[in-house]
Amino acid sequence: MATVFFSYSHKDEDLRDRLETHLAMLKKQGLIDAWHDRRIKAGDEVDHSIDANLNAADVILLLVSADFLASSYCYDVEMQRAMQRHEAREARVIPVILRHCDWHSAPFGKLLAAPKDGKPIKAWSDVDEAFLDVVKQIRAALPAKATANTNAPKASPAPTSAAVSGAKPRSSNLRLKKTFTEADRDRFLHESFDFLAEFFETSLTELAERNDGIEVNYRRIDSDRFTAVVYKNGKAIGRCKISFGGAFGRGISFSHNDQASDGSMNESLSVEADDGGLFLKALGLASYGSVEDRKLSQEAAAEYYWSLFIEPLQR
Repeated sequence: MATVFFSYSHKDEDLRDRLETHLAMLKKQGLIDAWHDRRIKAGDEVDHSIDANLNAADVILLLVSADFLASSYCYDVEMQRAMQRHEAREARVIPVILRHCDWHSAPFGKLLAAPKDGKPIKAWSDVDEAFLDVVKQIRAALPAKATANTNAPKASPAPTSAAVSGAKPRSSNLRLKKTFTEADRDRFLHESFDFLAEFFETSLTELAERNDGIEVNYRRIDSDRFTAVVYKNGKAIGRCKISFGGAFGRGISFSHNDQASDGSMNESLSVEADDGGLFLKALGLASYGSVEDRKLSQEAAAEYYWSLFIEPLQR
């Protein structure tokens, strides 16, 4: 069995929890035992426990985000020690990119990151698909000693007492269902709208800078609405208005009409929740696929609305 160590910022704890849930089959198959600092018991010395488990781990997962890079302990202590062990071939370090950040110039930037192509988990349209890709890469990277016994007939294991193992027995199934208040949902919805506004503004600027004959117009009407227009050789090719709220209650609506007073709507996003956290869900009015079945991150939702807006220009 291989030991897996999570190095992460506590601001990314929700994503760490979701990744650990996706590692369930590796645990059930006896291939890994996962450890992170939330498993430190009351009365244990924190630094000593982290050092001991970091130095004993076979696989070290660096859960990378801007908060991870900004953390003195994650970056200067855990990551530096992890890379020392990786370079000494004592352990394998796998960077898992959670959110967009400037990680390529870090010491672990030379390593192949997960998910595929180092695309941040929050940028995938379906975060479960992203976590599955990470799990596959972890499975493939497990040391031979961890998988050797899975291919051979297994003898009945001898009973192991708590005294022999050195630890009191306990369940690894300690995860509780998370609940989210109306305030949590409203906060996430407002943050998502502000993310969309910034995403569209910067994307429009980049679109115009990269393409001759393209002009753009971004206008923030008020705190709850913004419009975008793209022109090709002076002719308007795409228009849209994105609004907080809409015909279906609290959500974020998309319209191909950029008139501020127009009440039309071609698509809508609402806030949903599962055991892993809050996410956005499309109503599916404007899609020809199964986007309405996906759990969209803020970035994935922004990409979806951008694709609706930019599609006439790409025909």
